[in-house]
Amino acid sequence: MTTILLAIVGVLVLWVIFAYNRFVSLVNKAKEALSDISVQLKRRYDLIPNLVETVKGYAAHESSAFENVTKARAAAMGASGAVPAVQAAAENQLSGALKTLFAVSEAYPDLKANQNFLQLQKELGDTEDKIQASRRFYNSTVMALNTALQVFPGNLISSMFGFKSMDLFELSAADAAAAEPVKVQF
Repeated sequence: MTTILLAIVGVLVLWVIFAYNRFVSLVNKAKEALSDISVQLKRRYDLIPNLVETVKGYAAHESSAFENVTKARAAAMGASGAVPAVQAAAENQLSGALKTLFAVSEAYPDLKANQNFLQLQKELGDTEDKIQASRRFYNSTVMALNTALQVFPGNLISSMFGFKSMDLFELSAADAAAAEPVKVQF
């Protein structure tokens, strides 16, 4: 009888260890995914000043567009490390400002033919694609974590060890206009 009881206790202990390690793994994977988003956003931030300077050379009188992009970039960089919802809102403002900048570039055929501008557009488009992929990976990882935290019997282990759900990196209804990625035309 004691052997059976010890076996049951042993199985329960192993299950708790397995469940705990699974939560730790999911949390770490979500943190890594959020870090991947930050890396791509940093790359985006680094490209924007070069893009603005290139456009400025052709459209110097479009100063409001440049100021909006610069302000939005600063706000987005300031939101780095904030909760995903705050960071997503700042990124959406930056995407909107970039759309305005690209709209300005449409009025200048010489600019659209400039090799530096074309290369920056291509790199920015590639970066936008990577940001979207990073966000999808982060959201799927957070969804797996949040689901594991809520289903029985994982919810018992998660509450016992203090694991918390994480926020998705998503657009709010107010940001619907920014839901489309920046369109880069060649």
